[in-house]
Amino acid sequence: MRTALALLFGLALAGAASARDSVRLDSGWRFQRGDVENAQQTSFDDSAWAEITIPHNWGWEEAQQGKNYYRGPGWYRRALNIGAPKPGRRYFLKFEAAGSVADVYLNGRALGQHRGAFGAFAVEITRALSASGTNALAVRVSNAPRNDIAPLSGDFCVFGGLYRPVHLIETDSLCFAVTDHASPGVAWLQTDVTRRRALLDITAQISNGTRSNQPAILAARVLDAEGRQVAAVEQKIEVKPSVTEPFWLKLTVPRPRLWNGRIDPYLYTAVIELRDANGTVRDAVRQQLGLRSFRVDPDRGFILNDKPYHLHGVNRHQDRLNKGFAISEADQEEDLALILEMGCTVVRCAHYQHSDYFYSLCDRAGLLVWAELPQVDRIHPSPEFAATSRSQLLDLIRQNINHASIFTWSLYNELRPNNPDPHRLLQDLHNLARAEDPTRPTIGATCTWGWPQMNKITDLLGWNIYPGWYPEWGPLESYGPKLDSYRTTSRHGGFAVSEYGAGANVEHHEDNPKLPVHNGQWHPEEWQAINHEVGWAEMAKRPYVWGTFLWNMFDFTSYWRREGGIPGRNDKGLVTYDRKIRKDAFYFYKANWNPEPMVYITSRRYTERTNAVTDVKVYSNAKTVELFVNGISAGRKEGSPHGVFIWREVRLQPGENRIEARARHKRTDLHDSCVWTLR
Repeated sequence: MRTALALLFGLALAGAASARDSVRLDSGWRFQRGDVENAQQTSFDDSAWAEITIPHNWGWEEAQQGKNYYRGPGWYRRALNIGAPKPGRRYFLKFEAAGSVADVYLNGRALGQHRGAFGAFAVEITRALSASGTNALAVRVSNAPRNDIAPLSGDFCVFGGLYRPVHLIETDSLCFAVTDHASPGVAWLQTDVTRRRALLDITAQISNGTRSNQPAILAARVLDAEGRQVAAVEQKIEVKPSVTEPFWLKLTVPRPRLWNGRIDPYLYTAVIELRDANGTVRDAVRQQLGLRSFRVDPDRGFILNDKPYHLHGVNRHQDRLNKGFAISEADQEEDLALILEMGCTVVRCAHYQHSDYFYSLCDRAGLLVWAELPQVDRIHPSPEFAATSRSQLLDLIRQNINHASIFTWSLYNELRPNNPDPHRLLQDLHNLARAEDPTRPTIGATCTWGWPQMNKITDLLGWNIYPGWYPEWGPLESYGPKLDSYRTTSRHGGFAVSEYGAGANVEHHEDNPKLPVHNGQWHPEEWQAINHEVGWAEMAKRPYVWGTFLWNMFDFTSYWRREGGIPGRNDKGLVTYDRKIRKDAFYFYKANWNPEPMVYITSRRYTERTNAVTDVKVYSNAKTVELFVNGISAGRKEGSPHGVFIWREVRLQPGENRIEARARHKRTDLHDSCVWTLR
């Protein structure tokens, strides 16, 4: 096994002197697809294996071509040479995700198994470390389908591998728990937040790695954005030997500056420390903290900090073209930037736990988050499936409980009749979520009337609806009546539209488009835009629809699909899979949701024309727009209430035609143009 990079890492860690140190293990890995006998053993020769870096995954190569993708085991190995273990110190490995079952070995010793493809997990390696400081780390990961692990189904892929970062963590012998579902070891529950004061109930899980009682001082404080302390509390504690146990603090922040979504996503820094009698810090955890209150009013909609706050946004899958799940921080930043550009106030992280980094980006941007458990389509009735589902929910909540952006824990998506009855499991999961976090409601995304009582288990409810796309949902004209019919289906009234939309291939275009065959090869971009225009207009005028989440922000891989001219692709995204092209419907929402002045000519990629007379449609948030064809004005139009401007029966000339739209909004001159060629 090659050790140069690991030795460099070991020197860096050996020189560290802080209470807690964490180093990412990105390089120095080798990988082999398939099962390999004795690959966990220290003496195993992995020199013929592929050299890779983390994050890494498999299956995307086949899946994005519309082929069955590999679902089975793979092995990772690397040297972990950190020098001789230091007395009084503990060592852990934290994996941000592994798809979907991971077995971890150090020096041939099994350290633990984690089940679930989307949550983080951690193992302690202190007692398995070699006294010489030379160690062999091996991880077997398998994404083979199993009846005891959700998801059992779904219109997305479960790629295999270590597709998020891996960390080596060093702590004092007394520390905030690292292995408590890989949580930060502390929960800052916001039990009552107003503009006068914020009451915080703090729970710290403290782990004593020694065989004696450990006295300490548990101290918590809140710092403002300038680093000034605004609140603090501490108490003396004593932790029993060789256990992890909870301790509690209460803290009041006077006159807080509230985290107010995209209006003002103000963040404090929350610091919690373990100190000895001399004041020396033995361990510390720092996190960003946004103070806010929220609720859903069945008639008025979402209320943030006692004021109505409209939730309109998107669903997001995490995969990318030519990367699968192994995306970078820069990739996630680009995703967020596109979501914000469109003017979203909320994102549904479908249909599973997304990365801590993405949730943190949402905290900083003021983007509300619907966080989700991967219960999709159906459950398995076994006790093993129920146990794994509970563990996945604990992963989701404990790891992410301190994110200001997360406002709800989602328990399921589209569980359907004619499958095993999910009622008991969902009730158990709801009770567990409320016990873990009484400050946030639970939610589910339904698509059926078949189990009406299931729709009332969670505190909130979303409906996935597709008028004007899937035949069973009816034509576009049915949007309004359908929305009205769902008003009383949730426990407390009101609901969100958790999915809606239509597919689009940016190379498919049609004059006067009609409803395409959803699973056919023709998905014109123009129909997707019309679908969203009609759907949004109906939802926007109903305040009891407290949130809207279009499906989907980005195209994504669905290996079994054969439609829209691209195998293996769900093309309902408003941005292409490679994040290079914003489809027309993207700009419809930008005109409605983003106050920045804009004008955009639709069907701009419909460059080769055969009809001399055509309609021209423009999206803008200006009050009026003027259209020019080959430099000649076609007139000034006032738009619809939702920023749609249409010029009927515009005549094109043979050859190239320059189409221009001009407007003025908020003292800004706006201009857009494209060229269409009439053959």
